[in-house]
Amino acid sequence: MLTNLEYRLNFLTDAVLQPAVTSMIEVTLWFALFAGAGVAEINGFGLNAYLAYAIWSAFMARLTSTWMYEFRMAEEIDSGSINSLLTRPFSFFEYYMSQFMGYKTITTVVSLLVPLLTCWIFDLTIIWDRLLPALALVFYYLLVVQTLSFIVATLAFYLNRIHALTVAKNMGLWLLSGELVPLDLFPEGIKNALTWLPFANAVYIPVGYMTGRFGPDLFLRGWITATYGLIFFGLLAVLSWKRGVARYAGTGA
Repeated sequence: MLTNLEYRLNFLTDAVLQPAVTSMIEVTLWFALFAGAGVAEINGFGLNAYLAYAIWSAFMARLTSTWMYEFRMAEEIDSGSINSLLTRPFSFFEYYMSQFMGYKTITTVVSLLVPLLTCWIFDLTIIWDRLLPALALVFYYLLVVQTLSFIVATLAFYLNRIHALTVAKNMGLWLLSGELVPLDLFPEGIKNALTWLPFANAVYIPVGYMTGRFGPDLFLRGWITATYGLIFFGLLAVLSWKRGVARYAGTGA
């Protein structure tokens, strides 16, 4: 946390300016969409509901993004600078998980003001007593998504320049999480299948629960799928790491 606060301008840009600009874009987009369509509701939800979803989905999506630390982990392996970490009394995974969670915690505390202020300005519908449980689920999901990023980074033991895989993974999560569009807009069968994947916990399940799109049943499913995802990706991460280190030749920095 202290490391991120050292660079004040970068921190304020990341925690305040970018979320504020994103919120303005989302508000403009959905106002224009409803005005152009000339309808009061889309799939049973009005403008107020979509604005609330868009504002909070942008916030949650930024909170659960991992590309920066994924790039760093892959670069450490690719360049050989991982050598200095392998000799320390904590693991490579712990080193980056602690940085990741510290960064997400401090930026969340500050950037949370943006969606809260936007909801107050536009009088958006939010079930306020569901806010903290939703944030708790998102932080639990952060363990899942960072573990997945760790797996992608370990591919640098086998391949050169794996950044394209990070981009491809992020594009997939953009759709599967419900950030691009609410999963309600998919056919019912596809929507149901996507909510049984852990990736819906990044945006759709916490935001949908907060905005009243569904009740506690689907929210509970989110905790279950996140747990399954953490176990699955955790085992895969251990296997990928052990095999990667076994074939690694520390000839870099």
